[in-house]
Amino acid sequence: MATIYHVTTKAWWAKFESLDYYESPTFNEETFIHLSTTEQVSDVLERYYAGQVDLLKLHIDSEKLFAELKYEQAINNEFFPHLFGRLNKSAILEVEILS
Repeated sequence: MATIYHVTTKAWWAKFESLDYYESPTFNEETFIHLSTTEQVSDVLERYYAGQVDLLKLHIDSEKLFAELKYEQAINNEFFPHLFGRLNKSAILEVEILS
């Protein structure tokens, strides 16, 4: 099992509380959900979420995803996992409170 991660806010996560899936705030524009590997999470937090509070980290079992998962090259030449579809909550192993 490969665990990948997604960072979101408590407020955004709450919008999907009664649903069996999750979509990121940018999903409709970008058509995918940004994810990270274990090694990438700390840099993502520093780069995009510095100073923010009320954050959650979703721990996701990549083998349980219903939508297509692709590793795509970012502008920093790293390959990040992107989920091309909704994140089915049945693939979420843990919702970790970060702040």
